[in-house]
Amino acid sequence: MLPIRDANPHRSFPVVNAGLIALCSLLWLYQVSLPEERMQELVESYGLVPSEFFQRPQTLVTHMFLHGGWLHIIGNMWFLWVFGDNVEDRLGRVRYLLFYLLSGLGAALIQAFVSLLFGGESVPMVGASGAISGVLGAYLWLFPRARILALVPVFFFMTLMEVPAVFFIGMWVLIQVVNGLITLPHLSMGGVAWFAHIGGFVVGYLVVKKLYRRALYT
Repeated sequence: MLPIRDANPHRSFPVVNAGLIALCSLLWLYQVSLPEERMQELVESYGLVPSEFFQRPQTLVTHMFLHGGWLHIIGNMWFLWVFGDNVEDRLGRVRYLLFYLLSGLGAALIQAFVSLLFGGESVPMVGASGAISGVLGAYLWLFPRARILALVPVFFFMTLMEVPAVFFIGMWVLIQVVNGLITLPHLSMGGVAWFAHIGGFVVGYLVVKKLYRRALYT
């Protein structure tokens, strides 16, 4: 399923969300401007390599702002655009940025732990997917009844359909878990960091409760 938009207006312009999208997009344009060898060096230097975590802890943050391909960056930024504005609206700009980074950190640590256990310790991880998965977790907790206009596969056709957020995000979580379990024996080959998605979602769902309640009283 592909989200088109949500029927959930926000009260102010999402400055932080738009800034994150702009930053990731500009860095991606810089990546693709490099020769292939230099681009690979950039990924290896600033991507998160589980076996080198203690030597380069800064990559816990830097990996979130690099991407591995056009579909990767477009998909991530589109999901962030659809779901992030409302989460920022509820948390406020500073808390939203903190929330985003915490979700990305949690996702990275969980994926790194799984990779160390199942043979992917040398594969660099890049992408904002973990942090954006946290945004989905927050959206589910904050707006479970919101309506999402999405492209949904029905037999052999893609159909526009408005579905509850709890259904859309629930199906998304199911897809991440199934794919994560299927690909678990093949982590050394690289590919999608499914457990970063799962971990980011869980971290985001739990952390937003604390930050939102604090926002209510300050």
